[in-house]
Amino acid sequence: MTRMPDARAKAEATPITATGTDVAYINGEAHPIIQGETILDFLRRTMGPEPVPTLCDAPNLEPFGSCRVCSVEVAVQQDGPTRVMASCHTPVAKGQFITTHSERMKRLRKNIVELVLTNYPVEKLKTEDHGANELYNVVQQIDFDLDSVRYPKGAHPLDAAGPDARFAKDTSHPYMVSDLESCISCYRCVRACDEVQGEMVLTMAGRGFNSWIAKGTGESFKDSDCVSCGACAQACPTSAITDVFRAKETKPDSVTRTVCTYCGVGCNLEVKVKDGKVAGITAPYDAEANQGHTCLKGRYAFKFYDHPERLRSPLIKRNGVFEEVSWDEAYDFIVDKFIEIGKKHGPDALGGVSSARCPNEENYLMQKFFRVQVGTNNIDACARVCHSPTALGMQKTFGTGAATNSIDDLKDTHTIMVIGANPTDAHPVTGAKIKQQIMKGKTLIVIDPRRTELARYAKYHLQLKPGTNVALLNMMMHYIVKEGWVKKEFIDTRTEGWEDFKQEVLSVDIAAMERETGVDRNLVREAAKAYATSPAAMSFHGLGVTEHYQGTFTVMQIADLAMMTGNIGRRGVGVNPLRGQNNVQGAADMGCQPHQGAGYFAMDDPANISMYESFYGAAMPRVAGKKIPQMYDAMLDGTFKAFWVAGEDMGQTDPNTLHVRKALGELELFVVQELFMTETAKMAHVVLPAASFLEKSGTFTNGERRIQRVNAAVAPIEGTKSDGQITCDIMERYAAKTGRKSGNASTTYHPDWVLQEISGIVPFFKGVKWEELGENGKQWPVAADGTDTKILHTDTFKRGLGKFIFNNWEKSPEVRTNEKDYPYIITTNRELEHYNCGAMTRRTGNGEILTEDVLMINPADAQQNGILDGDMVCVESPRGKVDIKARITDEVKPGILSSTFHFPEIMLNIITSSVSDSLAMCPEYKVVTCRIRKARKTHLRKEGEVVVKV
Repeated sequence: MTRMPDARAKAEATPITATGTDVAYINGEAHPIIQGETILDFLRRTMGPEPVPTLCDAPNLEPFGSCRVCSVEVAVQQDGPTRVMASCHTPVAKGQFITTHSERMKRLRKNIVELVLTNYPVEKLKTEDHGANELYNVVQQIDFDLDSVRYPKGAHPLDAAGPDARFAKDTSHPYMVSDLESCISCYRCVRACDEVQGEMVLTMAGRGFNSWIAKGTGESFKDSDCVSCGACAQACPTSAITDVFRAKETKPDSVTRTVCTYCGVGCNLEVKVKDGKVAGITAPYDAEANQGHTCLKGRYAFKFYDHPERLRSPLIKRNGVFEEVSWDEAYDFIVDKFIEIGKKHGPDALGGVSSARCPNEENYLMQKFFRVQVGTNNIDACARVCHSPTALGMQKTFGTGAATNSIDDLKDTHTIMVIGANPTDAHPVTGAKIKQQIMKGKTLIVIDPRRTELARYAKYHLQLKPGTNVALLNMMMHYIVKEGWVKKEFIDTRTEGWEDFKQEVLSVDIAAMERETGVDRNLVREAAKAYATSPAAMSFHGLGVTEHYQGTFTVMQIADLAMMTGNIGRRGVGVNPLRGQNNVQGAADMGCQPHQGAGYFAMDDPANISMYESFYGAAMPRVAGKKIPQMYDAMLDGTFKAFWVAGEDMGQTDPNTLHVRKALGELELFVVQELFMTETAKMAHVVLPAASFLEKSGTFTNGERRIQRVNAAVAPIEGTKSDGQITCDIMERYAAKTGRKSGNASTTYHPDWVLQEISGIVPFFKGVKWEELGENGKQWPVAADGTDTKILHTDTFKRGLGKFIFNNWEKSPEVRTNEKDYPYIITTNRELEHYNCGAMTRRTGNGEILTEDVLMINPADAQQNGILDGDMVCVESPRGKVDIKARITDEVKPGILSSTFHFPEIMLNIITSSVSDSLAMCPEYKVVTCRIRKARKTHLRKEGEVVVKV
């Protein structure tokens, strides 16, 4: 039984409609029952949200029955003898006669509450904020007099001498706060930590009146293993555990439902605004993407939005110094230079990079500007540097480059395979859901060079050498074919290219691949068997798949694995990329890539060009544009002159930093749209201050193709504008000066009219309307009648038949060229607390939790190089060198290093290479050859300052 509001369960649940014993009775009135409901669910469905008092119950927790406040009388026949039962965990049954508010129940509830109050500060309860305190609400609901407690006060643990007294008020953590004086021992926080996040940090220590909530083995929140998700704070019915924002207790002036700006999970947030400022964030329980849960970034890392370092005025750099200017002056400067450069060098001398942090509508407008008005396909987005191989590989095999299934399908799968992803850090809500399923007994296969958190739960951890994904997956497929574990019927009816593919797979040299991957062939065989013979196997992959020289090939192999085992087109299976940023999927959908326009139509196909020209009423460019790495090369050879970047800090996050910075330095016009003065913004000629996700509206498309409404919670910070409005303004000014009309329905940005235009050109958005998206959005493709799609490729693939494509493993040029002089491989990753360049999270409490980038190094390598934990290490590659602090760990094998690039003090991408995926040109962040030694310096440089003339 589950208490979580579940749209699918509600849709599939059917009330029993027969007469007589197919109903249950509430206070003498008959109501149809639904199989699997508890009595409390039944009461809420028929009587409203609060039919009886509750204290230990929460919507996203399993029924527990510890408080008994929700008890009701139940009889099996009318006027028959009754039993008192806790309604929260007792199943409703046909023929039950349920009495909710008899005198007996009223007395029982008052007695229970009176016992709870013997160990609760009653005077505090009288004065603290009411409404959010559920104990106070229950007191009011049962009409209990707070001054009538008859029992003597219990011996509270905080009254006792001993080490536990220091937990009376714990304010050690940047976010989490506990005051155990208000604890009622309902276990909701413990259960939230266990059942929702799966961290098991909280527990109940002691017995009876001497029981209390302990963190870890008795530490403070700060010193415990708490991951700051806030699930316990949202679950707590009193203020025993809360957060520094008191998000649950705050009485707001308004509450706005929106979508998180960080990863691709697409968590729904309820933003509380008080006095015009964001006061706190909670997670709605009815959100299909996150069901009342979110990570510390979504729940707590919002204070960047009004940080003192937010950009608040357009800036133009003159004589090396930024000067504040008006919006009109900035727009004129940009548009005039665009026109001048276009006339002198042609439209392909201009280009832009849109942002996966921005809504669909803003991305759509930016690509429309470059294609329709400027006349170039030189538009790309950060999907290029993360999931472009996913889109290309899945398009080649399935016909559609998007997740085949929904995260909700985890409930129905039997085997989960996670390849090159660390979702508990990078996609925490999905990671927590995977972990919950594994703890319930499902099989987990992890393919990753690092011993990630999920790898510790895995039945099979294939800890391969970075850069050998193709080799290992070829081994898996070899065993599946050789042992006959394939689904022949699916292959015969749904796919093509099998026979040639099969022969290639059978010819794989297992001994050679075992040697290259460093993974025992028998372990690979067992993992292959577990995946192939499972009734339903679901795969997830991340940047550890895509950011490789053979990234696209690896995605094709994952698709091949799913097809050969029939794991496509039904619940609990499929190929599911974990998108790195909140709207990576949407940015690509909207056409922010140089070879495909909005809707994924190839830009070098005459038929597609004709279709776009008819739709826009303007001539379209006829050759594919430049991808981001090609743009850099063109800057250096002098053919690319003007560059407009929205929300992308390539000066810190793109690989081979010195190469990137040199290229950007060659531009005649460099425009950056940002929230802060990032490393990239410092290099710009013009900086435009943009609005954050809390200050604008639009739609994000998450990793499961869910199009959700982003709603502005507060007005833009003074001096800033939404990216959509900035683009509209530039489009109109460009039209006025050139005569090339924008074709926009309005000069004022609003997602409504932009979505209407998108639905006319993007086939899978055909039925998407702003006012009809509701609170949980819709998963594309959305038909004209508004019907959405949970599972792709149920009967046929988008391309007709799924296509098997074999690729041999090939050593990366980075390793082939440098392995002799640079014997180590460093692979990049992301930490839970930060996000990409960290421009937002470093300006929140997250920066206090994780303060620096570190280098993971195996103990054997550390000993060999005389490095101790905490020492500074010089890491040198053929591109340059950086100094970074060592963290000695067995999470990586000898010869393998790992680090992040969240902090500009390190600039880790100085050492990464320009090698990219052979097809999609996604950079190979995951395989970087290097050598190491103990560093001479013992401190880090400070982030550079920028002079702004006011």
